[in-house]
Amino acid sequence: MMYSSRRKPVLYFKEERRLLSGKCTIYKLFGLCMVLGLISLLWLQLSCSGDMSSATHQDRRDPRPPPPPCPADSHASTADDPTWGPHKLALVVPFRERFEELLVFVPFMHKFLNKKKIRHKILIINQVDHYRFNRATLINVGYMESGNDTDYLAMHDVDLLPLNAALDYGFPEEGPFHVASPELHPLYHYKTYVGGILLLTKKHYHMCNGMSNRFWGWGREDDEFYRRLRKAELQLFRPSGITTGYKTFLHIHDPAWRKRDQKRVAAQKQEQFKVDPEGGLTNLQYQVESRQELTISSAPCTIINVKLDCDQSQTPWCLLS
Repeated sequence: MMYSSRRKPVLYFKEERRLLSGKCTIYKLFGLCMVLGLISLLWLQLSCSGDMSSATHQDRRDPRPPPPPCPADSHASTADDPTWGPHKLALVVPFRERFEELLVFVPFMHKFLNKKKIRHKILIINQVDHYRFNRATLINVGYMESGNDTDYLAMHDVDLLPLNAALDYGFPEEGPFHVASPELHPLYHYKTYVGGILLLTKKHYHMCNGMSNRFWGWGREDDEFYRRLRKAELQLFRPSGITTGYKTFLHIHDPAWRKRDQKRVAAQKQEQFKVDPEGGLTNLQYQVESRQELTISSAPCTIINVKLDCDQSQTPWCLLS
């Protein structure tokens, strides 16, 4: 019974009976076992090879549809949906060393804009030189580096998150649109305020010659830009019908952890209230050190590391003594 169990798959059983005819000796039995063992192994090898080749041949003809795309491909196809409209937003974020806020901001804004079907790319303009922070110049850099695939900008603070889904981030064709209006911003409520979040077409931004490059340290660059909007005779728009008041935005800046550079050095105290009639895009000086595509919680953004140039004969306050 032991031998028959081993021979079940063998195909040459009749030849084995003829080999057994005649005087049966131990040597013949041993030889028979060896032959049958070799035949069994050969049959198994041929059988497996046939199954693999047939499976391979079947795979080549497999009419089944390909597997569904990964989530990233699905998002890409959704973004190409014509219902999203023809315009694309460059979300420009002036930035330096506020990574804990960036980790919250990028995924939040990517999800917020996707829900509103706003084509967009998030540009983090990271100042890596040793000068004082210059928000306005970084926004100018963002405009220059935004590419030909975008047609409007959002000048957006990294610490300000929109909580009301009714806020409009669409193309501001008629004129600049101040999303974070004084009636809604949690901190700044004066009428000429245009900071926080401001949308405008790239054409309108160019008409203003961008923002002044003279504002090193924190503050006042938005007030000067308000004057540029008026000089360019651009109509400023703000949200209407928003009933959430000062709870419309979440301000995630921690002043105890991130102190603002509010120092006024030498002539900066007087110069901060003046209009810069010539400066802006026309005298912008910077160097792109590197560019990196980054994904934060499945939300893509581009980090552009830049070094700004400072003419210390014109703005000696770009450095703190």
